[in-house]
Amino acid sequence: MTKKITIAIDGFSSTGKSTIAKLLANKYNYVYVDTGAMYRAVTLFAKLNGYVTKDTFNKEALINDLTSISLSFHFNEKIGFSEMYLNNRNVEQQIRTLEVSQLVSKVAEISEVRKKLVLEQQFMGKDGGVVMDGRDIGTVVFPNADLKLFMTASADKRATRRYKELIDRGDKVTFEDVLFNVEERDRIDSTREDSPLTKAKDAITFDNSDMGIKEQFDRICSLVDQKLSML
Repeated sequence: MTKKITIAIDGFSSTGKSTIAKLLANKYNYVYVDTGAMYRAVTLFAKLNGYVTKDTFNKEALINDLTSISLSFHFNEKIGFSEMYLNNRNVEQQIRTLEVSQLVSKVAEISEVRKKLVLEQQFMGKDGGVVMDGRDIGTVVFPNADLKLFMTASADKRATRRYKELIDRGDKVTFEDVLFNVEERDRIDSTREDSPLTKAKDAITFDNSDMGIKEQFDRICSLVDQKLSML
Protein backbone atom coordinates (compact mmCIF):
# COMPACT_ATOMS: atom_id res chain seq x y z
CA MET A 1 0.00 0.00 0.00
CA THR A 2 1.33 3.45 -0.94
CA LYS A 3 2.21 5.57 2.05
CA LYS A 4 0.11 8.71 2.33
CA ILE A 5 -0.04 11.52 4.83
CA THR A 6 -2.26 14.51 5.59
CA ILE A 7 -0.72 17.90 4.82
CA ALA A 8 -2.27 21.01 6.41
CA ILE A 9 -1.31 24.44 5.07
CA ASP A 10 -2.54 27.48 6.99
CA GLY A 11 -1.64 31.13 6.77
CA PHE A 12 -2.60 34.64 5.83
CA SER A 13 -4.39 35.58 2.61
CA SER A 14 -2.37 35.84 -0.62
CA THR A 15 0.64 33.94 0.70
CA GLY A 16 0.54 31.38 -2.09
CA LYS A 17 -0.99 28.60 -0.02
CA SER A 18 -3.13 27.35 -2.89
CA THR A 19 -0.25 27.41 -5.38
CA ILE A 20 1.98 25.31 -3.14
CA ALA A 21 -0.88 22.98 -2.23
CA LYS A 22 -1.70 22.34 -5.89
CA LEU A 23 1.94 21.60 -6.71
CA LEU A 24 2.21 19.17 -3.81
CA ALA A 25 -1.03 17.42 -4.73
CA ASN A 26 0.17 16.98 -8.32
CA LYS A 27 3.61 15.68 -7.30
CA TYR A 28 2.36 13.16 -4.75
CA ASN A 29 -0.95 12.35 -6.47
CA TYR A 30 -2.91 13.60 -3.46
CA VAL A 31 -6.36 15.17 -3.27
CA TYR A 32 -6.21 18.97 -3.08
CA VAL A 33 -8.91 20.80 -1.12
CA ASP A 34 -9.05 24.60 -1.31
CA THR A 35 -11.05 25.43 1.81
CA GLY A 36 -10.83 29.14 1.03
CA ALA A 37 -12.80 28.48 -2.14
CA MET A 38 -15.51 26.84 -0.03
CA TYR A 39 -15.88 29.93 2.17
CA ARG A 40 -15.83 32.12 -0.92
CA ALA A 41 -18.60 30.02 -2.49
CA VAL A 42 -20.79 30.43 0.60
CA THR A 43 -20.05 34.15 0.45
CA LEU A 44 -21.07 34.27 -3.19
CA PHE A 45 -24.30 32.47 -2.30
CA ALA A 46 -24.98 35.01 0.45
CA LYS A 47 -24.22 37.90 -1.90
CA LEU A 48 -26.43 36.61 -4.72
CA ASN A 49 -29.30 36.14 -2.30
CA GLY A 50 -28.92 39.60 -0.79
CA TYR A 51 -27.86 38.34 2.63
CA VAL A 52 -24.58 40.23 2.64
CA THR A 53 -23.38 43.49 1.11
CA LYS A 54 -20.53 45.82 1.90
CA ASP A 55 -22.72 47.61 4.46
CA THR A 56 -25.28 45.01 5.61
CA PHE A 57 -25.31 41.40 6.75
CA ASN A 58 -28.43 39.35 7.51
CA LYS A 59 -26.68 36.56 9.39
CA GLU A 60 -29.85 34.79 10.47
CA ALA A 61 -31.14 34.56 6.90
CA LEU A 62 -27.88 32.98 5.75
CA ILE A 63 -27.80 30.55 8.67
CA ASN A 64 -31.38 29.48 7.98
CA ASP A 65 -30.54 28.92 4.31
CA LEU A 66 -27.32 26.91 4.76
CA THR A 67 -29.11 23.67 3.88
CA SER A 68 -29.66 25.12 0.38
CA ILE A 69 -25.91 25.19 -0.22
CA SER A 70 -24.20 22.28 -1.96
CA LEU A 71 -20.44 22.52 -2.52
CA SER A 72 -18.24 20.26 -4.61
CA PHE A 73 -14.93 20.22 -6.47
CA HIS A 74 -14.66 18.98 -10.05
CA PHE A 75 -11.29 18.30 -11.66
CA ASN A 76 -10.60 20.31 -14.80
CA GLU A 77 -8.10 18.44 -16.97
CA LYS A 78 -7.33 21.52 -19.07
CA ILE A 79 -6.00 23.52 -16.12
CA GLY A 80 -4.82 20.62 -13.97
CA PHE A 81 -6.77 21.23 -10.78
CA SER A 82 -10.27 21.08 -9.34
CA GLU A 83 -12.67 23.99 -9.59
CA MET A 84 -15.33 25.11 -7.13
CA TYR A 85 -18.97 24.31 -7.84
CA LEU A 86 -21.86 25.90 -5.97
CA ASN A 87 -25.13 24.01 -6.34
CA ASN A 88 -23.74 22.19 -9.40
CA ARG A 89 -22.60 25.43 -11.09
CA ASN A 90 -18.99 26.34 -11.77
CA VAL A 91 -18.25 29.52 -9.79
CA GLU A 92 -14.44 29.42 -9.85
CA GLN A 93 -14.12 32.83 -11.53
CA GLN A 94 -16.93 34.51 -9.60
CA ILE A 95 -15.46 33.65 -6.20
CA ARG A 96 -12.06 35.17 -7.02
CA THR A 97 -13.26 38.78 -7.40
CA LEU A 98 -12.22 41.57 -5.04
CA GLU A 99 -15.90 42.05 -4.16
CA VAL A 100 -16.12 38.53 -2.76
CA SER A 101 -12.73 39.02 -1.05
CA GLN A 102 -14.14 42.04 0.73
CA LEU A 103 -17.06 40.02 2.11
CA VAL A 104 -15.64 36.57 2.79
CA SER A 105 -14.17 37.26 6.24
CA LYS A 106 -17.59 38.40 7.48
CA VAL A 107 -19.16 35.14 6.35
CA ALA A 108 -16.28 33.02 7.64
CA GLU A 109 -16.84 34.43 11.14
CA ILE A 110 -20.24 32.73 11.43
CA SER A 111 -19.99 29.64 13.65
CA GLU A 112 -22.72 27.78 11.79
CA VAL A 113 -20.92 28.31 8.48
CA ARG A 114 -17.61 27.11 9.91
CA LYS A 115 -19.24 24.05 11.48
CA LYS A 116 -20.83 23.04 8.17
CA LEU A 117 -17.64 23.46 6.18
CA VAL A 118 -15.32 21.86 8.74
CA LEU A 119 -17.45 18.71 8.71
CA GLU A 120 -17.29 18.61 4.90
CA GLN A 121 -13.53 19.18 4.94
CA GLN A 122 -12.94 16.42 7.49
CA PHE A 123 -14.97 14.03 5.36
CA MET A 124 -12.94 14.92 2.25
CA GLY A 125 -9.68 14.15 4.01
CA LYS A 126 -10.70 11.25 6.24
CA ASP A 127 -8.57 8.71 4.35
CA GLY A 128 -5.37 10.77 4.18
CA GLY A 129 -3.51 11.48 0.98
CA VAL A 130 -4.82 15.04 1.06
CA VAL A 131 -3.33 18.54 0.87
CA MET A 132 -5.67 21.08 2.41
CA ASP A 133 -5.09 24.82 2.75
CA GLY A 134 -6.99 27.42 4.71
CA ARG A 135 -6.96 29.27 8.02
CA ASP A 136 -7.67 26.55 10.62
CA ILE A 137 -6.64 23.27 9.00
CA GLY A 138 -3.84 22.41 11.42
CA THR A 139 -5.67 23.72 14.47
CA VAL A 140 -9.30 22.67 13.92
CA VAL A 141 -9.93 20.56 10.82
CA PHE A 142 -6.95 18.22 11.13
CA PRO A 143 -5.19 18.89 14.45
CA ASN A 144 -3.37 15.57 14.03
CA ALA A 145 -2.14 16.25 10.49
CA ASP A 146 1.19 14.62 9.72
CA LEU A 147 2.71 17.82 8.35
CA LYS A 148 1.59 21.34 9.21
CA LEU A 149 2.81 24.48 7.46
CA PHE A 150 2.06 28.11 8.28
CA MET A 151 2.55 30.56 5.40
CA THR A 152 3.18 34.23 5.98
CA ALA A 153 4.58 37.30 4.20
CA SER A 154 4.46 41.07 4.58
CA ALA A 155 1.11 42.69 3.79
CA ASP A 156 2.72 44.83 1.08
CA LYS A 157 4.23 41.83 -0.69
CA ARG A 158 0.96 39.92 -0.51
CA ALA A 159 -1.06 42.86 -1.79
CA THR A 160 1.38 43.30 -4.69
CA ARG A 161 0.94 39.65 -5.70
CA ARG A 162 -2.83 39.83 -5.42
CA TYR A 163 -3.02 43.13 -7.32
CA LYS A 164 -1.00 41.69 -10.22
CA GLU A 165 -3.19 38.60 -10.30
CA LEU A 166 -6.39 40.67 -10.51
CA ILE A 167 -4.99 43.08 -13.10
CA ASP A 168 -3.72 40.22 -15.26
CA ARG A 169 -7.22 38.75 -15.13
CA GLY A 170 -8.73 42.01 -16.34
CA ASP A 171 -10.28 43.24 -13.09
CA LYS A 172 -10.36 46.99 -12.51
CA VAL A 173 -8.89 47.49 -9.04
CA THR A 174 -6.46 49.83 -7.32
CA PHE A 175 -3.44 48.72 -5.30
CA GLU A 176 -4.69 50.74 -2.33
CA ASP A 177 -7.99 48.83 -2.30
CA VAL A 178 -6.21 45.49 -2.53
CA LEU A 179 -3.79 46.40 0.28
CA PHE A 180 -6.67 47.56 2.49
CA ASN A 181 -8.50 44.29 1.81
CA VAL A 182 -5.42 42.22 2.72
CA GLU A 183 -4.89 44.11 5.98
CA GLU A 184 -8.59 44.04 6.88
CA ARG A 185 -8.83 40.29 6.24
CA ASP A 186 -5.77 39.77 8.45
CA ARG A 187 -7.45 41.69 11.24
CA ILE A 188 -10.77 39.87 10.99
CA ASP A 189 -9.25 36.42 10.50
CA SER A 190 -6.92 36.84 13.48
CA THR A 191 -9.46 38.29 15.91
CA ARG A 192 -12.67 36.38 15.14
CA GLU A 193 -14.15 34.47 18.06
CA ASP A 194 -14.63 31.15 16.24
CA SER A 195 -11.42 29.45 15.03
CA PRO A 196 -9.21 32.53 14.64
CA LEU A 197 -6.17 32.32 12.40
CA THR A 198 -3.37 31.06 14.63
CA LYS A 199 -0.24 29.03 14.03
CA ALA A 200 -0.44 25.48 15.35
CA LYS A 201 2.28 24.77 17.90
CA ASP A 202 3.78 22.04 15.73
CA ALA A 203 3.49 23.93 12.42
CA ILE A 204 6.54 24.98 10.42
CA THR A 205 6.56 28.69 9.54
CA PHE A 206 7.32 29.77 5.97
CA ASP A 207 7.84 33.51 5.54
CA ASN A 208 7.90 33.76 1.76
CA SER A 209 8.16 37.56 1.50
CA ASP A 210 11.44 37.08 -0.39
CA MET A 211 11.15 33.44 -1.37
CA GLY A 212 10.20 32.15 -4.81
CA ILE A 213 7.77 29.33 -5.49
CA LYS A 214 10.50 26.87 -6.52
CA GLU A 215 12.50 27.40 -3.34
CA GLN A 216 9.39 26.97 -1.20
CA PHE A 217 8.29 23.90 -3.12
CA ASP A 218 11.70 22.21 -2.95
CA ARG A 219 11.97 22.81 0.79
CA ILE A 220 8.45 21.58 1.48
CA CYS A 221 8.94 18.49 -0.68
CA SER A 222 11.96 17.62 1.46
CA LEU A 223 9.75 17.85 4.54
CA VAL A 224 7.08 15.65 2.93
CA ASP A 225 9.65 13.06 1.89
CA GLN A 226 11.04 13.05 5.40
CA LYS A 227 7.59 12.39 6.87
CA LEU A 228 6.89 9.63 4.34
CA SER A 229 10.19 7.92 5.14
CA MET A 230 9.14 7.70 8.77
CA LEU A 231 5.93 5.77 8.05
